[in-house]
Amino acid sequence: MIRTALAGFGDSAHYLHAPFILANPAFQLTHVFERSKNRAAEAYPFLQTVRTFEALLENPEIDLIIINTPNDTHADYTRKALQAGKHVVVEKPFTPTVEEAEELIELAREQNRVLSVYHNRRWDSDFRTVQQVLESGELGEVHTYEAHFDRYKPVLNPKAWKETNSAGSGTLYDLGSHILDQVLVLFGRPQSVWANIWTQREGSQIDDAFDLYLNYGRLRVRLRSSLLVQEPAPRYTLHGTHGSFLKPGIDIQEDQLKAGEIMPGHPNFGVEPESLWGLLHTDVDGQSISRKMESLPGDWGIFYQNVADAITDDAELFVKPEQIVTQLKVIEAAFQSTQTGQTVHLS
Repeated sequence: MIRTALAGFGDSAHYLHAPFILANPAFQLTHVFERSKNRAAEAYPFLQTVRTFEALLENPEIDLIIINTPNDTHADYTRKALQAGKHVVVEKPFTPTVEEAEELIELAREQNRVLSVYHNRRWDSDFRTVQQVLESGELGEVHTYEAHFDRYKPVLNPKAWKETNSAGSGTLYDLGSHILDQVLVLFGRPQSVWANIWTQREGSQIDDAFDLYLNYGRLRVRLRSSLLVQEPAPRYTLHGTHGSFLKPGIDIQEDQLKAGEIMPGHPNFGVEPESLWGLLHTDVDGQSISRKMESLPGDWGIFYQNVADAITDDAELFVKPEQIVTQLKVIEAAFQSTQTGQTVHLS
């Protein structure tokens, strides 16, 4: 078993990591780092709480550390964990800069340790369904792809680090990294980036809205996010030469985990209701056909099974840190475009 520790126990660790680690027999969750609170012990009394990150590093019985601490600590904590000989899964954003990411990738190679970034939303129900539609070819040649990650949070986050303008802060690094990661999985690196990143909420110190345009030649991609959207647009909108696909809603795994009624392993876990199925409207042999597209089930547990296989059997990682370097290059280009008002071409 892979003896595993959680560095930090906020909502991410509690709801998005621990349930999948505990559901997988390849892992044994043993320790958690919390500076002063006891949330982990209340949720999982069998966990041993330590008050310093160094206590995890010094423990020879810990094989894997999951880093869920504030964004501006990710690079430093990942570096220290790798130097201590630990495998590492780090929450997004991986690092604030390309330079730091490349440094950590090289360190993981030197230490012969597994390093991955928790891009669990590759296994969202809605995104898996988008992939299925694209692979089917029913849309023909896709020329327009638009994705939204909107929320309605007019009141500033009570967690100070969430609202502080520091390295890796803001909505593009937070929500945007997910939908950008999905686009890179589908289409690879874009030719150029144009972006507008700004602040909408009064009193906010971070960027809380963005609008990105990625140029792939005939295919154009638009990614948008705002924390002031009460009634969201379709999460995904795809148009091709043969038809369109519109997908409302958002993957339900997080809501199920927070409700605590349906957990990983339950037959209905990650299964969307029909009300969230997408609309596929295509032209087949000159005849217009419109139908609901049943969503594939979401399953973030696939990520952790792959990490286990990589650690124990040297399997290829699904989320390679090198892929996230490309993502960070696009994010850096987006900020450059916002500052200059110009399109930024990627080499």
